[in-house]
Amino acid sequence: MAAMITEEELKTLIFAKYPRENASCEWKGYSNLTHCVSGGEGEDIISYVSGIANMEGGHLLIGLEDGTGEILGIKEFHNLTSENLPPRLIGNCTNLSSEGLSVDEITTSDTKKTIWIINIPKHLPRKPVIAHKKAWQRSGESLIELTKEREDVILSEQIHQIEDWSADICEGATVEDLDEEAIKKAHENFITKFPHLKEEASGWDDITFLNKAKVTINGQITNTAILLLGKPESEHYILPAQAKISWILKDKEGTELDYEHFGVPFLSNVEKVFNKIRNLKYRYIKEETIFPEEVDKYEPFVIREALHNCIAHQDYTHGGRISVMEMPDQLVFTNLGPFLPGSVEKVIEQDAPDERTKNPFLANAMFNLNMIDIIGSGIKRMFHHQKARFFPLPEYDLSNQRVKLTIFGKVLDIEYAHLLARNPDLQLMEIFLLDKVQKRKKLKSGEIKLLKERKLIEGRQPNFHFSAKVAEKTGQMADYIKSRAIKDEHYKRLVLEYLDKYGCVDRRDVDKLLLDILPNILNENQKRNKIKNLLYSMSKRDKSIVNLGTNRKPQWRRTNRQT
Repeated sequence: MAAMITEEELKTLIFAKYPRENASCEWKGYSNLTHCVSGGEGEDIISYVSGIANMEGGHLLIGLEDGTGEILGIKEFHNLTSENLPPRLIGNCTNLSSEGLSVDEITTSDTKKTIWIINIPKHLPRKPVIAHKKAWQRSGESLIELTKEREDVILSEQIHQIEDWSADICEGATVEDLDEEAIKKAHENFITKFPHLKEEASGWDDITFLNKAKVTINGQITNTAILLLGKPESEHYILPAQAKISWILKDKEGTELDYEHFGVPFLSNVEKVFNKIRNLKYRYIKEETIFPEEVDKYEPFVIREALHNCIAHQDYTHGGRISVMEMPDQLVFTNLGPFLPGSVEKVIEQDAPDERTKNPFLANAMFNLNMIDIIGSGIKRMFHHQKARFFPLPEYDLSNQRVKLTIFGKVLDIEYAHLLARNPDLQLMEIFLLDKVQKRKKLKSGEIKLLKERKLIEGRQPNFHFSAKVAEKTGQMADYIKSRAIKDEHYKRLVLEYLDKYGCVDRRDVDKLLLDILPNILNENQKRNKIKNLLYSMSKRDKSIVNLGTNRKPQWRRTNRQT
C-alpha cells in the first residue's frame, strides 16, 4: 500500500534522505513508464539500476524532475506495479541481486501524485550488473559505461568465507583455565536474562551451563570463553590477540594523570573499569525552570553500553587494546575494527538493527550473559539518554579502521540545551542535525533544508545559529515540561487499562485513545511522536507491554508478569 504524506512533506523527505548529488542516488522525471523500464540504453531505468549497483548500491527515484526535485508523479503505469517491477528488473539485468531490491511507492495525500523509490543493492562480489549487454557506472551525475579501472576493482574483490575468531577453539584449554567467580557471576546473569530457566539451570554443572549459554562448544574452550571468563594467566591461549582494557585519566590539557590496565575475565573486570570512572554530579545553570538541578555527568547505562560494545566489536586479530580515556568533561572509548552499520545516520534512521557483527559467537554469548542487547537498540538508547540531559549526542569517529566514541558530560551550547528543553518531541534525526550545528560540523544541502523548514536554524553555512522563533511558546512549554513526568505516567496507566479491557491493540487504537487528550501545546506530529515515545518507554524501559507484531504493524499487549 502506498504511503500517504503531503507533497511538501515528501519534498522534505527527499532532500533529507535522497540527495541527487552523489553516486548512490538519481532522480528521474519519467512519467509515462511504457518504454522507460527497458528502452534506450544509457537512458532507461535498467541502465541506471546497473550504474548504481556497480558502485555501492543506492536509490533511483522515479517521478521527480531531474534538476529541481519537483514532484511530477507517475501518470501511466501500463500494468506495471511497484510489486512486479523488481522481477522485471532482474529479468532485464544480468547479475542483479534480488536481496535488498525493492520499490517503495509514495502517494501525496493532497495532490495525489505517486513516485517510486527503487532501492538498488550493491553488485554481487566479482559480478558487474549488466543492462543492454553492457555494464554501467555512475561518474559524478553522469551515467557511463563501466570503466576498465572500475571493472578491475569489481573483478578483484575478495570472496571471503565467514570467519569468526571468537568461536575458535583454544587447543589445550580446559574449564580449569576459567575463573570460578566469573563463572558464578555468569550463571547469575544468565538466570537474570532467562528467569524461566532458573529451576532447570540450578542443576547444571559448569560445562553444561557454559554450553547452554553458548560460551563453549561441546565442552571445548573458545576464545570467547577466555575473553569473558578466563583466568588472568589463561590469556596466552588467545595470543597474538590481546585481551586488555586500558583506562587512562587526563586533565583538560591532555596530560596523563593516572592509568590502569584490565585483562580477563572481562565479565568481572568491566565493572572494575566502570568503577574507575569518576561520575561526578553536573549542576545546571538555573536560567529556566525547565532544567533539572543536577544529574550524574554520565548515565551509567551509557558507560556500560559503550564498554560492552567495545568488547563485542573489537577486532582481536589486530592485536590491539580497548581504551577508555577519561577527561574532565568527556569519556572517549576506542576499539579496533570497522563500524559495520556504516554510518551513525543509518543507525538512527533504520527501524531494524544491522544484522552483521564482527564477532557473532562472542556477541551471542554476551547477550546470553545479560551484557548486551543483541537486537541492536543500545546505540539509540545512548542517544536518548544524552538527549534527556540536553547534553551533546555521542560522537563517532570511524576513520583508520577503528571506532572512537566520545560521550560528553556537560552542556556544550546553552542555546542547543534550550532548544531541546522547549521542544521535547523533536525526532532523533532532527536532534542529530542540531547537534552537528552546535559542534560546527558541515551540513549537507538536504540537512540544511530540513532544519530551515522546521524553523530550527537561521543564518548561512558555516555560521548557522539556532532560531529565535522556537521560543515563541516558551512559557506554555515550560509549564508542560514541569508536569510532563506526571502526565506521562497518567497516559501509561490509560494504555494499560485499555489493554486490560481489550487484550491486544494496534497503534491506531492507541492513537484514538491519546491524541485528543494530549496537551494542545503539541502539534499533530508532536503528539504522534509523543505516543511513539510513550510506547517505546513502556516496552523497552518499563517492560510493561510487549509487541507481538512487527515494527511497521505493532500489536501491543500487556506483559505477563510472574507473581
